[in-house]
Amino acid sequence: MTKMLHFEQLQASHLLQTFQSLKMSTVNYLSCDVHKKVTCFSGNVIGKSCKWLFISGLFLYIVYIFLSGHPCCRSLAVVVNLNQKWRPYSSSKTISPTKIDHIVFGIVGSSNTWSYKRWYTQSWWQPNVTRGFLFLDRAPIEHLPWPPSYPSVRVSEDTSRFNEYNKHRMPFAIRMVRVILETFKAENKGVRWYVMADDDTVLIVENLVEVLSTYDHTKYFYIGMNSESILSNAYNSFGMAFGGAGYALSYPLAEALAKNLDECLKRYPTLYGSDHILQSCVADLGVSLTQEKGFHQIDLHRDISGLLSSHPQSPFISLHHLDVVEPIFPKMNRYQAVNHLMEAAKVDSSRLLQQSVCYNKQNNWTFSLSWGYSTHIYEKLIPFSFLQRPLETFTQWRNGARPPYMFNTRWLFNDSCEAPHIFFFDSVEKVKGNYVVTSYVRSSPRSLPACSFSGNHSADYISKIYVFSPVRRLGGQQLGLDLEALALHQRVPAAAGPILGGQADHLEFPF
Repeated sequence: MTKMLHFEQLQASHLLQTFQSLKMSTVNYLSCDVHKKVTCFSGNVIGKSCKWLFISGLFLYIVYIFLSGHPCCRSLAVVVNLNQKWRPYSSSKTISPTKIDHIVFGIVGSSNTWSYKRWYTQSWWQPNVTRGFLFLDRAPIEHLPWPPSYPSVRVSEDTSRFNEYNKHRMPFAIRMVRVILETFKAENKGVRWYVMADDDTVLIVENLVEVLSTYDHTKYFYIGMNSESILSNAYNSFGMAFGGAGYALSYPLAEALAKNLDECLKRYPTLYGSDHILQSCVADLGVSLTQEKGFHQIDLHRDISGLLSSHPQSPFISLHHLDVVEPIFPKMNRYQAVNHLMEAAKVDSSRLLQQSVCYNKQNNWTFSLSWGYSTHIYEKLIPFSFLQRPLETFTQWRNGARPPYMFNTRWLFNDSCEAPHIFFFDSVEKVKGNYVVTSYVRSSPRSLPACSFSGNHSADYISKIYVFSPVRRLGGQQLGLDLEALALHQRVPAAAGPILGGQADHLEFPF
């Protein structure tokens, strides 16, 4: 049996090599035919090549017909066909825009932890709008009656028949990965995307819809992001989407997985967890991860404000592991902090966490804004390229890697010219003139002298910052450079009025 399988694999490998050779030869031949002055072959090679092409093509066709029913040939057909599936989405197709009701969510949870993790799901779930299911490990008897504000609940199918293949270090890995299959079976009408998440994942649904609408849902797509931690990626896979951050599967890919998932599980009995199993099964279908930097696993500890204040220039989509980091806003608990962030998201999710940098040359100040989250004032002029690197306010998920993170960071210094004055999001409202006004208040005194290098222009007297933005979604412009004005509330009178204005990304601030 082993020899037969080896021979059939060699046949498939030889078939693929023959196809690739034929494809390249055909391209060269056509190139010579179109550009007649170019000599690609010499002597009698042209005639021999044409004869070889005809014989090879005939042989390939006969072999394909003979073996088309064999699994190896089906795999080869998938590989060849996926070359078409990876083409970028063409907006010229007459396909209606992707909307929220085209997406089905599969949420993995546990009855034992739902009582304190439900707040995260509730922060983004929209009853009668979002479609999907919460899959629990057992009936949630202690949580009854089940409120209509929660997702529809289902109990995961029994997986005991897979016990001999369950050598995973993560408990319930098989149950968790099979949620994809169970979600597909439960809801598959009018669906373009399946989004999988954990019960402690926080999603910005409007941004998710906009991101997915840029991809062709009729092709095979596996969209997500890996971990912030190098060690987490090394232990699993750098090509894996981490499920806590959430990931999206196009309908055709989810359908293919649903047909093959149970058999695929048996091929990978020792992988660490469900996300790695899924990534391996997706890879077996010839599909690799498409990364979107707005998904965040948050494999970090302590204070993640430095990361959220320098978000990548991508739509902010998700957060995870908020139970193991400090509340993202000071003087709030974790649930209050998440809901506070959602206040800004409900007004304009497209700008949420998008970083803008502005300068006041008169005082040599730099303003770094993370819309809806924080504003930093530096007492010297700092390039945007430097401020894109997060302040390392957080610590490693696991110690040992050097460097520990998948991105560059800035260290924290008690240097007057390097340490920022930090202001956190306080309120948001719409005002006359089609503007949205967000305010940011100082979290605590900086307790450092003024920066002498840039002229001793202290910002200690600033207590509150107002940011004015147009009432319109960014629509792909992620820098937030349509910032119109910025105002400061000052504890002591300044030389000029508080309204600051100027050009989009390089504001002049008259004080």
